[in-house]
Amino acid sequence: MNRLFHLAVSAAVLSLSIFVIGCTKPPEPAMSSTPTAAAGNNVSDADVTEHVKTALLKAESLKSADITVVTTKGDVRLTGTLANQAQVDEAIKVARAAEGVHAIHDELTIVK
Repeated sequence: MNRLFHLAVSAAVLSLSIFVIGCTKPPEPAMSSTPTAAAGNNVSDADVTEHVKTALLKAESLKSADITVVTTKGDVRLTGTLANQAQVDEAIKVARAAEGVHAIHDELTIVK
């Protein structure tokens, strides 16, 4: 019985931990459901990241922006802080047009 009690307590603690972690997790960023023109290309994640970074640097309004780009299976996650919503919109637009991008995960924030 002692072993059964410990197993039940462990299961309860694990369930509670999962519940607490799930409740404190920030909401997932919105993922673009619009496929890009380059979605059919077979490009490595490193190449996609490089294409997006290059495109962001070429965009006049984003040259001084500090945007981190991480690509996983063609899905691009953008993180960083920008001055206004227009820059956020431009960054998403530019990234979406880069070669090999399947979807954009927008985690960009605006400086207040």
